[in-house]
Amino acid sequence: MSKRRPGFTLIELLVVIAIIAVLIALLLPAVQSAREAARRAQCINNLKQLGLAAHNYLSQNNVLPMHTTFPAGQIQSWGWSYSWALAVAPFLEQGTMFNNFNFSAGMFGNSSGDTVQHGNDTIASMQLSALICPSDSVDQGPQPGFGRSNYVGNMGGPGQMGMFTGTVVSGSVGWGPDTGNAGAVSLAKITDGTSNTALFSERLVGLNNVPPAQVTRASNNFKRAVFDAPAPSVNAGQGTGPAGAQAFVQACQGLPGSTAAHATWGSGAYWFAGYPLHVVVNDYLHAGPPNGPACNNSQGSFASLSWLYFVQPHGSAPPTSNHPGGVNICFSDGSVKFIKDSVGLQAWWALGTRAGGEVISSDQY
Repeated sequence: MSKRRPGFTLIELLVVIAIIAVLIALLLPAVQSAREAARRAQCINNLKQLGLAAHNYLSQNNVLPMHTTFPAGQIQSWGWSYSWALAVAPFLEQGTMFNNFNFSAGMFGNSSGDTVQHGNDTIASMQLSALICPSDSVDQGPQPGFGRSNYVGNMGGPGQMGMFTGTVVSGSVGWGPDTGNAGAVSLAKITDGTSNTALFSERLVGLNNVPPAQVTRASNNFKRAVFDAPAPSVNAGQGTGPAGAQAFVQACQGLPGSTAAHATWGSGAYWFAGYPLHVVVNDYLHAGPPNGPACNNSQGSFASLSWLYFVQPHGSAPPTSNHPGGVNICFSDGSVKFIKDSVGLQAWWALGTRAGGEVISSDQY
């Protein structure tokens, strides 16, 4: 008589498989959370390196790097000039690259004619690892042929209350009113205190070759795009104070989910170049709260420049990220803190201004 071989029944196998599936389902979020924690740690480290680089730049020049050097650069390209990221490159272990940059050539064409200068093509296409947050999608490069950046400088609080009130602002803008705060910023000008004044933050890069009609306020990619704020009755412009800023932010935040974007590709488009009135390329604003939509403003000092794709200084261009619940900010003292999306607007605005005279405590953000 043959003995029956020991084994598993079909039911027992199914039970084991079910248990394994449940364990995987329980462990997967934890693994993903651990990966995001590692990516966020790298992003924080990048911001700390940028803060250190800015202070090294400060020690040599007595001022913080500017959003753009326009109009002081030797050769301009229709208003485009050299960015803060290029200025601090030598302090990010990119001294060789910086020394090979041809500052006598324009970047997108020379202002004296239509002949495009190509002296910096190789450098302009370089992707600096210190400017990339690993939490962002690596396949979202905004402009083929140009290196991008996930990090942006603080241009200031709501334009309705004063433009260029931040720490990384343009040089002399050269046109338009309300530009008295522009120019290089020294530590002496940060009277609100370096530990209460933002210097750098992060922003998701724009979308390459994605038509604006395909990105709506309700889509997952809305944080990468720029929208037009709604009706003029609530679209308050420059000089309208806190009430105007509040009205504009509420209008921008409350855009219907079906609203199509105005532009999709400008965010973080060029690490090496900046334009005085293009905020989202390499700067951001303390108007709308973190991870909110970016909105153009059809009123205010620069209303006639309707061709601007990238948000003017009286619009809203908040920092954005894929970190759950908020964004990282490097303050002017070099510290990096996580600011929640739920931060109060008054505290958020105060963190963006260098000399607003606001009194805030750390428990407000």
